[in-house]
Amino acid sequence: MKVLGISGSLRKGSYNSMALRAAQKLAPAAGVEISIADISSIPLYNDDVRAAAEPAAVTALKAQVRAADAVLIVTPEYNFSIPGVLKNTLDWLSRPPQPPFDGKVVAIMGASPGQVGTARVQYHLRQVMVFMNAFVVNKPEVFINHCAGKFNEQGELTDEATAKVIGELLVALRNLKTRVG
Repeated sequence: MKVLGISGSLRKGSYNSMALRAAQKLAPAAGVEISIADISSIPLYNDDVRAAAEPAAVTALKAQVRAADAVLIVTPEYNFSIPGVLKNTLDWLSRPPQPPFDGKVVAIMGASPGQVGTARVQYHLRQVMVFMNAFVVNKPEVFINHCAGKFNEQGELTDEATAKVIGELLVALRNLKTRVG
């Protein structure tokens, strides 16, 4: 199964991008292959721009989402909610023509230095995914809290419990795709 991974952070040393790369390494055991999208060139949403001509970066990302069997969103939590760069990207992807998340299977996870580990942003993303008519994996929920201690200096995941639950999420994503079709 081909999965498109999207990090909700543009920061070079992002723990969420590290977690996405960890999922990419864990994916083969779940029967999954993950490619990673780059959202750094998505412009700020402006419906006048969209109406005139969809930006090439948006068209390309829509094509990537459409071509994938499923999407894995890995995101930090900003101010108890969705980071602007990710929300902006989702706003573009939700607009015509042919919004690519319609009927798409999605998994969500996130890493945070705090105690809650991105729980609030994940609930907000679930609300957005309802509008976009996507099917979101319910369990397991992957909240990587106190994330700084779970990755080494090379950005590799070192926490076995986190690796286990990420693997379980990928299996659940694969299984949901099989059920949904």
